[in-house]
Amino acid sequence: MPEGRPIPAPGHGAVDFEERVDFARLRDYRLARARASLESSECGAFLLFDFYNIRYTTQTWIGGALGDKMTRYALLTRDGQPMLWDFGSAAKHHQLYSPWLQPENCRAGMLGLRGAISPEAGLMREAVTQIKDLLTQAGVAGSPVGVDIVEPPFLFEMQRQGLKVVDAQQLMLDAREIKSADEITLLSQAAAMVDGVYQDIVEVLKPGVRENEIVALASKRLYEMGSDQVEAINAVSGERCNPHPHNFSDRLIRPGDQAFFDIIQSYNGYRTCYYRTFGVGSATDSQRGAYRQAREWMDAAIETVKPGVGTDEVARVWPAATEFGFADEMAAFGLQFGHGLGLGLHERPIISRLNSIAHPVEIKPGMVFALETYCPASDGFSAARIEEEVVVTETGAEVLTKFPAQDLFVANPY
Repeated sequence: MPEGRPIPAPGHGAVDFEERVDFARLRDYRLARARASLESSECGAFLLFDFYNIRYTTQTWIGGALGDKMTRYALLTRDGQPMLWDFGSAAKHHQLYSPWLQPENCRAGMLGLRGAISPEAGLMREAVTQIKDLLTQAGVAGSPVGVDIVEPPFLFEMQRQGLKVVDAQQLMLDAREIKSADEITLLSQAAAMVDGVYQDIVEVLKPGVRENEIVALASKRLYEMGSDQVEAINAVSGERCNPHPHNFSDRLIRPGDQAFFDIIQSYNGYRTCYYRTFGVGSATDSQRGAYRQAREWMDAAIETVKPGVGTDEVARVWPAATEFGFADEMAAFGLQFGHGLGLGLHERPIISRLNSIAHPVEIKPGMVFALETYCPASDGFSAARIEEEVVVTETGAEVLTKFPAQDLFVANPY
């Protein structure tokens, strides 16, 4: 990208007159990162069940209703091509439409749908026997197998068949930590979708609308824009703002409410986590004061983000839990908070006083993460919540989230 130009959020279609996301380059980058992480480890292979790790290494995706049932899995050996076991006919679909995978490496698989089919049926035993044979053919059966997440019966079966299992999740999170230009563009496109949804929200944010209606509106618009998953939308208003419930309800929004929303969705797999707070018709001095404080904490965090800085330095600009009404950092976790964004909602780095002070992580160029602040209002029930997504550049942080948030936005003022 030319120096001085903003991170692009190009149109979502494929065109011949602009360079947009290069998906072949994206696939090559992700697989190369996973391979490098495998080669740096003691493992002879990675066996992956985590939904996002499977996508990262095989460049495949099917809907969450099937993808989260611990039935899909992928095997990556040191010198071999990725192998994928998928749900029924999805494997045949990959053979036809995913030419970067060898057709014989796309196989139907079934382990039990998170226990709905008992392990006694033998599906796990047969799968482990097949995997062990593939490891033997690859010459790595004597090396540890890195596994990210696993059902206990599958783990026990691997051990019963003599395979040594170690943790691969840390290694895969290492691989996913630094985003390529294509990943950053997808994250920017995803954020641009939410920019537009917030415009739709402020136009209807009036007394009489329900929180769940806002969720429905946002979900519809996101899918119309091309979202592949609306993972969650928080809609919180009035007396529900403090303490933060992290959900939505059917509450009717009322005049003078403070209301905040979090839109979590993905475009081509890349997530948003994007809060905004509004006054409904009007705002009190107490509500405005809480917002100013949340904004000051946010600006201080963004200013701190630079390559080479530790996440402890970012966490320290935020207040301790006891300073805003909580007994300890565990009770306040997620309120003054940072988390990596990518194929997963919570990647590296995780920034919080709970973990970052004692175990800091170095901030590096190419990291993308969300920063979140929360401030209860002095009225005892209102609260302000702000979130900005940032890309770490060589000189600091560039903000991806563009909907106005420097001052409290009053929707449909009286």
